[in-house]
Amino acid sequence: MVKKIALVTGASRGIGRACAVALAQNGCHVLINFRSRQTDAATTLALVEQAGGSGELCPFDVTDAAACSAAVSRHPRIDILINNAGIRQDALLVFMKQEQWSEVIATNLSSFYNVTQPVVKQMAMNRWGRVVTIASTAGQTGMPGQVNYAAAKAGLIGASKALAKEVAKRGVTVNVLAPGFIETEMTGAIPREQVLPMIPAGRFGQPDEVAAAAVFLCSESAAYITGAVLNVNGGTYT
Repeated sequence: MVKKIALVTGASRGIGRACAVALAQNGCHVLINFRSRQTDAATTLALVEQAGGSGELCPFDVTDAAACSAAVSRHPRIDILINNAGIRQDALLVFMKQEQWSEVIATNLSSFYNVTQPVVKQMAMNRWGRVVTIASTAGQTGMPGQVNYAAAKAGLIGASKALAKEVAKRGVTVNVLAPGFIETEMTGAIPREQVLPMIPAGRFGQPDEVAAAAVFLCSESAAYITGAVLNVNGGTYT
């Protein structure tokens, strides 16, 4: 069987790294996207290879539409896309600077168009594809201090539901994972004593737990699941 080719954006750390390794363990050749963290991305590649898989570094800026299109064109067949790249720049809206809004929207939401648009063209032509986008519980409930982040993540959910309807007849599924509080660098500064009472499971999740859900949605077993939002949040209220 020909290996599936999987592109994971923001794969140098956290959830993206976990998805890259898990997909490699399940027989994919993984394109490890990053913007500036080359050393961390190289570590992801090493973990992929240690897991018995194969991969390669795929550097480009997801906010640069031309760079995304050029990177995708170098790989004429991409079967799986994990839209994971994202940033946070938290502030109450009354204090939020224009660049904090613009940079979060560009990285978290506009990147969906920049990367998915050229990839889904390939998938539609090949009549097979899996798109999984990492949103957030914040995009479902809102979080104070995260108007920009919540807006972007909510936008990803709406965009994915619409795209799912457009490409379903071409054998392409489009789904969303909405993680809650996951043990990553992004959540490192969150005060645990304030957050844990909000989580029925009583703990933060692990990147591997998000990756396991992503692998399932990318499998043949999930061919009849599209336009779905799967919460990976330990029961956190949504």
